[in-house]
Amino acid sequence: MTTIRTLLLSLAISFGAFSTPSTAETRPPVGQTALKDGQVLRGHFEQDRFLKGFEAPLKTAGSFTLVAGGGLIWRAETPFAVTTVMSPAGLVQEVDGKKTMSLASTRIPFMSKLYSMLSGALIGNWSDLESTFKIARSGDAKKWELRFTPIAANDPAMPIEAIVVSGRRLAEDVVVIRSNGDRDHLRFSGQSLETASPTSDELNLLAMVKQL
Repeated sequence: MTTIRTLLLSLAISFGAFSTPSTAETRPPVGQTALKDGQVLRGHFEQDRFLKGFEAPLKTAGSFTLVAGGGLIWRAETPFAVTTVMSPAGLVQEVDGKKTMSLASTRIPFMSKLYSMLSGALIGNWSDLESTFKIARSGDAKKWELRFTPIAANDPAMPIEAIVVSGRRLAEDVVVIRSNGDRDHLRFSGQSLETASPTSDELNLLAMVKQL
């Protein structure tokens, strides 16, 4: 279960840093706040993970797809092909086209809430994080920055020291600073909100989760 929790925490850190809060106090003047039925949000990511003891960062690149009412698809393409699909029903992971993990939400009670948080963050809804993090905003509609710091700063169970998100219409740059000194730097590009049906490949991936 420790490995599962580590995986889900990593997903939360990655997915929970794409967009902007939905509250009136912290919402940028421009940005998406809802994904409507029939819409699909797609984009690309690059991630540099800086770990103590390593001179060079560990690099990952890939793409993501969020389907309204369907689920979230996160594809790491380099250096290894790893696809993670999540919905309220659970989580499925594939490596090189072979299923390596399958977790129904009934086995992990917090899975549905985690999915709600991750998919909400992609479209600008950070409400599930506001009970855990303080949010400070700077900048304007042309270029904004949000800094998230834990409300309980001395909590030994909180592995994050700060999350800094910046962007324009949507988030473009995210830095996750961990309490142990490690940090992740994520860059997002090519984000588009489309009114279109998912591809056949995307539908097949989402169907795997529905069958859990």
